[in-house]
Amino acid sequence: MNGAARMDGSARTPWPRWLRRGAPAALAAAALLAGGTACMDTPHYSPSRTYYVSPHGDDDNEGTSAGDAWRTLDRAERTGLEPGDRLLLKGGERFSGTVTLKADEAGDADRPVVVGSYGEGRARIDAEDGPGVSVHNTAGVQIRDLELNGAGSSYTDDGGVNAYHDRGGGDRLSGIGISRVDVSGFKVGISVGGEKAGTGFADVSVTDSRLHDNKDSGLLTYGPEFDAGDPQYAHEDVTVERVETYANRGDPEQNDTHSGNGIILGGVREAAVRDSSAHDNGGRSAAGAPAGPVGIWAYDASEVVLEHNRSYRNHTGSSVDGAGFGLDSSVSDSTVQYNLAFGNDGPGYYAYTNTANGAHKDNTIRYNVSSDDGRKLARNGGLSVHGKDIRDLAVYQNTVIMPESPNGTAPAVRLQDGERGVSFRNNLFVTENAPTVNAERGLDRGHVVFQGNNYRVAGGDSEPSFDWGGTSYSGLGSWRSGTGQERDGDRSTGGTTGPCLAGGDLPVIDSTGDAPSVVPDCDALAGKGLDLSDRFGISPGDEDYFGNHVGTPPPVGAAVPEPED
Repeated sequence: MNGAARMDGSARTPWPRWLRRGAPAALAAAALLAGGTACMDTPHYSPSRTYYVSPHGDDDNEGTSAGDAWRTLDRAERTGLEPGDRLLLKGGERFSGTVTLKADEAGDADRPVVVGSYGEGRARIDAEDGPGVSVHNTAGVQIRDLELNGAGSSYTDDGGVNAYHDRGGGDRLSGIGISRVDVSGFKVGISVGGEKAGTGFADVSVTDSRLHDNKDSGLLTYGPEFDAGDPQYAHEDVTVERVETYANRGDPEQNDTHSGNGIILGGVREAAVRDSSAHDNGGRSAAGAPAGPVGIWAYDASEVVLEHNRSYRNHTGSSVDGAGFGLDSSVSDSTVQYNLAFGNDGPGYYAYTNTANGAHKDNTIRYNVSSDDGRKLARNGGLSVHGKDIRDLAVYQNTVIMPESPNGTAPAVRLQDGERGVSFRNNLFVTENAPTVNAERGLDRGHVVFQGNNYRVAGGDSEPSFDWGGTSYSGLGSWRSGTGQERDGDRSTGGTTGPCLAGGDLPVIDSTGDAPSVVPDCDALAGKGLDLSDRFGISPGDEDYFGNHVGTPPPVGAAVPEPED
């Protein structure tokens, strides 16, 4: 630590340019988060030194045992922590200030410095003018079993856990682990930032944590401005697992950019968000902002996987975004799969880029479920693809259920121009009193293909309709004839079969436990999908949304039908 209780000089969190001035567009484990014993995991090495801090201690003590503990974080700040050291705060107690780790501390991923709690429960750090825990130009750090609470300027300026690297000319700093933390009251719950491309952090993990009631975001990684001509990323190998982000409501006065996000992965290569959730975020975001918040999304990133997550009841104060999941500007070679979105203000899933730089390419959206999304921004539908330059996006084996929105008719799919090589195959689209697909004027029909999808109007009393480039088509056959969609060579594809969904004609998901309502309980769509591997060279995956084996050819939609009695 060796210094003041916050980063000095330019070390106040230098949020990325887009966050300051304009923008591109399994729950956390309850047993771990509800209190109780928070004993430190036994490391695979013998720690060099262990320091203890207790409100019942004395800053004149040695600090090397629980009975000889220091009293304040200010005293701990005066002692440098070397690889293998541990700084432990008494569980169930509250401490004011910041724990700071600087360039001359920690630094060894094999022998990390551990900051955590001892005894019963988690220690709480109250920060009013800085991060709760600051990691500046160092790594080899494990942060565990803490409650971090911000107030004052911490809420407007800092991350609860703030890791930042601003030294150039070196390799990425390796080894930051954050687990079993509860973070609230900061600008961002957990922030991982880098100033130089290629010199941020590597081997970063955030697990089993709750990030809530922060101003702008639950979790954020970011780097410098992206250069499509020389694509580099500040961070590499970032994993987020079993993290719950909620009630990060945004700032009603922040009209220059978005606020109120759940999880954002930016400036990163090789990253994953798994078994996590984002819900009830964005409710106070600014009405005049040019961009809005999203539950879980990535931008300026490559090789990202978003899988087995839930994103629901996320909101936007403005006329854009409010989505469940998103692949935003300059994302490549990334996959969104096995996720559940419902009740969001915007679409359940989207792909978007605001720059025609060729960097948004080779992405996949598959085996996801969307139900009752577009609650505020109905025109965006359940699945939206739009922007200036989206290339080679494969969207297949998804189930999108779109009941009528309180704010108008809601299509299952919304498309705009600025895309090429985009395909929709083997998806199940169910709508109520709305066009199934709304493709706006300017879209080159040769740049988007629909094949093998099933289009159903709830109740089955009417044919699906399609709005395509200003022309409305009533019925699948009319649309097929007028646009050339739903053909594979000379063969017609697609259908309007009743899917026999377990939850009825139009199952509305209100909670994560309602997902089985979209499983077909008859074999009407079993084996009716196109053989993606044989026909198009697409590896379709072996499992459906629920983990059931997918045969060849696959069913239509995200779920394998239940066997009939």
